[in-house]
Amino acid sequence: MRLLLIEDDRALGSGLRADLMANGYAVDWALDGIDGAFLGSDQPYDAIVLDLGLPGKPGLEVLRDWRTDGLRTPVLVLTARDAWHERVDGLKAGADDYLGKPFHVQELIARLQALIRRAVGQASAGVSAGGLKLDDEHQRVTRADGGEVELTGTEFRLLRYFMLNPDKVLSKERLIAHVYDQHAEHGSNLIEVYVRRLREKLGREHLRTQRGQGYVFPSKP
Repeated sequence: MRLLLIEDDRALGSGLRADLMANGYAVDWALDGIDGAFLGSDQPYDAIVLDLGLPGKPGLEVLRDWRTDGLRTPVLVLTARDAWHERVDGLKAGADDYLGKPFHVQELIARLQALIRRAVGQASAGVSAGGLKLDDEHQRVTRADGGEVELTGTEFRLLRYFMLNPDKVLSKERLIAHVYDQHAEHGSNLIEVYVRRLREKLGREHLRTQRGQGYVFPSKP
């Protein structure tokens, strides 16, 4: 899954990006409202973390413009803990959730996971589909027979995207856009490589090739 982090505090932003990447996300980081607004409109993110106190263009204005333009990406707003009016304004502008600073990283990650699940219509805790259950904390997957399979970072991100979008035909281009950040070197052949690795670990029945279109993760094994 791919996230956009818009935070002008370099120390906080650097630490958050590292923590999010360690938890299986591809992360793009913008340091001001102008770059953040462009990236949010231009790239297909699964969720956005938006600070309100941004240089260049205030976060609230960025959010309002996104929603006016029809952007439906889930947005989690970061606010000063005692600024209740910012939270209210953010929710009115279209934020899906908010978190006051300072905060615990694990709470941020848990809120993002919930936002992403709800955005694709999965209300239950955790990600389960096709007889598989993801373990976000340890980046592994449990099969229906109880066996656990360890995954690399890229394998985990790819499988999570498949499991959050079961029964959909996903093109290589769409998968690349949601598995890698903007600076990563990649190509369509890399998706083929990782699909093959997932099939070897989980079984070919979990990833079906739709010739000329992409791949499908069946919701039922």
